[in-house]
Amino acid sequence: MTTSTQRSDTQRGSTQRVSVLQGQDDLTVEDRPVPAVDPGDVLVQVAAVGVCGSDVHYFRHGRIGDFVVEEPLVLGHELSGTIVAVGDGVDAGRVGERVAVEPQRPCHRCAQCLAGRYNLCPHMRFYATPPVDGAFAEYVTIEAEFAHTLPDTVSFEAGALLEPLSVGIAAVRKAGIVPGSSVLIAGAGPIGIICAQAARAFGASRIVISDLVAERRERALSYGATEVVDPTVVSVASDIAPVDAFIDASGAPRAVSDGIKAVGPAGAAVLVGLGNSEMTLPVEHIQNLEVTVTGIFRYTNTWPVAIELVASGQVDLDSLVTGRFGLDDVREALESDTDPASLKSVVYPAGVPAA
Repeated sequence: MTTSTQRSDTQRGSTQRVSVLQGQDDLTVEDRPVPAVDPGDVLVQVAAVGVCGSDVHYFRHGRIGDFVVEEPLVLGHELSGTIVAVGDGVDAGRVGERVAVEPQRPCHRCAQCLAGRYNLCPHMRFYATPPVDGAFAEYVTIEAEFAHTLPDTVSFEAGALLEPLSVGIAAVRKAGIVPGSSVLIAGAGPIGIICAQAARAFGASRIVISDLVAERRERALSYGATEVVDPTVVSVASDIAPVDAFIDASGAPRAVSDGIKAVGPAGAAVLVGLGNSEMTLPVEHIQNLEVTVTGIFRYTNTWPVAIELVASGQVDLDSLVTGRFGLDDVREALESDTDPASLKSVVYPAGVPAA
C-alpha cells in the first residue's frame, strides 16, 4: 500500500511528460504513467535537472563503454524537486519538502555496500544508466534517504548541481586536498570549475587550471583558480612548479600524462574525465616519485557536505547555469556544450520558470 498525502493521484494526474532517448541522436517526448511509490521511497516532482556530459555522450554515441542504450532511455541524473508523496515506512511529514536527489539505488547488502563503498555496488541502479531511466521527466521515485533536504537558501538549480559538486568533492577527497595543498586541474569545463571550487573550499592555496580555450581559462580565475595555463604554450609536465595533486577533468590522454608528470613526490593523481579506455602513463615518474594514481566512480556520502558548502557560500553553483530549457527542448540542451560560453544547461520538466 502506498501512503499519499496532501496531493492525491487525481490532483497529480496519472500520466506525466517524459523526454525519451529512443536511440542515438533520436529524442521524443512521451506521456508515461506517474511511477508508483514503493515502500521506503518518495515521489519527487522534478523541478530542475542539470545536463551532464554522460547524457550528451549517450545522446551522441548511444553508449559509454560497456553501458549501451539498447532500448528507450530517459536521460538526466542531476536533479532537485519537491516530495509530493511517500511510500510505507516514510514519514508523511516529508511531503512538501524541497530535496536534492542522490540518483542511485545500491543494494545495501553486498560487500561493497557494507564496507561503505556503495558507489561500487555491483547491483547499483543509477539514474540514466542503461537500462535505468533518469529524470528528464515530471516525476521520479527514489529511496527516502537519498532525497536530501534542501535549505530554503539553496535554489532548485543549485540543488540539482549538487550532483556534479559531489563528483568534485569525491575527487578532492581522493586527491588528499587539505589546507595549504597545491593542485593542478586539467579542463575548465563544468567539472573542472566545480573541482576548483571544491579544492578551494577544502583549503587548497594554489589551484592551477589548464585548458585549451582562452575564454574558459579566463572564467576559471573567477571560480577559484590562482593560475591558468594554456597547455599549447606552457608545458604542464615541466614548466610549472610541482603540485601535490592532479585532477583530470578532461579525459584527454596528453593532459593525463602531462598532469601526472606535474605531481611531486608522494602526490596523487585522480582521473575524473571521460576519456579513452586505455592510455599510456608515465610509469617511471609514478614509480620513482611514489605517485598514487586512482579514479573516482561517482561518490559516497557527499550530499551533506555539498549542501553545507553551497549554503555557507563557499561554493557558487547558481552562476554556473548558462542555459535553461523545457522538456520539448532537450535536444538543444544536450547540444549546448558546443558553445564555449556554456557551462551548465538545466532542463525544467514543468517548464522554464519566468525570469
